[in-house]
Amino acid sequence: MKKVFVFFADGFEDIEALGTVDILRRGGIDVTTVSIYDDEYVTSTHGVMIKADTTFGEADFNGADMLVLPGGLPGADNLMNHVPLQKLLLQHNEKGGLIAAICAAPKALGNIGLLNGKRATCYPGCEGTMTGADYTAELCTIDGNIITGEGPAAVFPFAYTLLDVLAGKGASDGLQEGMMFNHLLGK
Repeated sequence: MKKVFVFFADGFEDIEALGTVDILRRGGIDVTTVSIYDDEYVTSTHGVMIKADTTFGEADFNGADMLVLPGGLPGADNLMNHVPLQKLLLQHNEKGGLIAAICAAPKALGNIGLLNGKRATCYPGCEGTMTGADYTAELCTIDGNIITGEGPAAVFPFAYTLLDVLAGKGASDGLQEGMMFNHLLGK
């Protein structure tokens, strides 16, 4: 079973974090939510407190297939400034591991050089923070092992793309139909 870690910092965007976790878990992916703090409780940008599965210091990232950074402010800044997470992202990238970020969170990848020469998307207005990236303005962009999403409204295409990358092309098709996403697309 594929193993994914989603990182939560105070100020995370609710729908991007929880929507991604929900869709991946529905798709049969082993998802662990990780607070970057010593405490498992993290508060979203909209004041919703959640309890992460574990803390950064307690987590075992061995065998991780994908690391995911939700956006939101100041959540994305808090992720970007967390030195142990920066080191983990760099190590994971060196091994060719999958890394995903949505909304303002791609800036955390740009900040440590992971977007150099890569095509990437982010929340409109944040493109200048994606150091080294070629901004696409797409809902979801894949370039090698890096997957980026535009923002809150893109959480469905972003998370379905992550599922397809992890479980194989078309893995999200039944889920999209069951969750009525196809209805939104006029299918």
